[in-house]
Amino acid sequence: MTTDKSVSQETPPKSIISYIWDLPNLCSFAGLGCTVIAIYCMIIDNYPAAMIGMVWAVAFDWADGLIARRMKGRTGEDRIFGGQLDVLIDIVSYGVTPAILLLSYGNFDLIFLPGAFLMLAASALRLSYFSTFGLADGSKYTGLALDNNSLILVFIFLFEGLFSHGQFSVVLYVSGVGLAALNVSAIKTPKFSGNPVNVRILAAYTLGISALYSWQLIL
Repeated sequence: MTTDKSVSQETPPKSIISYIWDLPNLCSFAGLGCTVIAIYCMIIDNYPAAMIGMVWAVAFDWADGLIARRMKGRTGEDRIFGGQLDVLIDIVSYGVTPAILLLSYGNFDLIFLPGAFLMLAASALRLSYFSTFGLADGSKYTGLALDNNSLILVFIFLFEGLFSHGQFSVVLYVSGVGLAALNVSAIKTPKFSGNPVNVRILAAYTLGISALYSWQLIL
């Protein structure tokens, strides 16, 4: 007697390239594009344009989460892939980019290398911790969320003209290392990105910062 055995076959995963067309992922890549522009502008010493790229990277980062939460029909795989993509882009936008900002403004002097390393290492630790443990009490981050680093640094850079290059290098160094310490601290900070009021504030901040730095580019 023969026995029919049904063999369950798992559905093969979609192609890698197909995930580009997921709308939240498109926002993530738009943010990554802004980050690449920011890094390029830092290297060529065009800091106003770099600041615009940095703040828009945050705006697109917030946008991808908002869109993902409102979209219907996304599978569990779509959400997992999008979450992993977001984390990987965050390390570039909020870890690598501020570190390059410090190095570039310091003319890539060796003394700025420890600060850049601390900023990048803190970002990696912060993201790894969040990926492992998530939000504290379901609503608060442990440590300062990394997107705040970019928002604070682009604000600090507005005052660059009040200092000599050497003095502002120190300001940037202390600010970057101080933010890194807050990133890995035990402080609890609220999750701002999910609140509609905070989204409007970020939109206004992004447009305002962009206008101010655009004016610097024109002058």
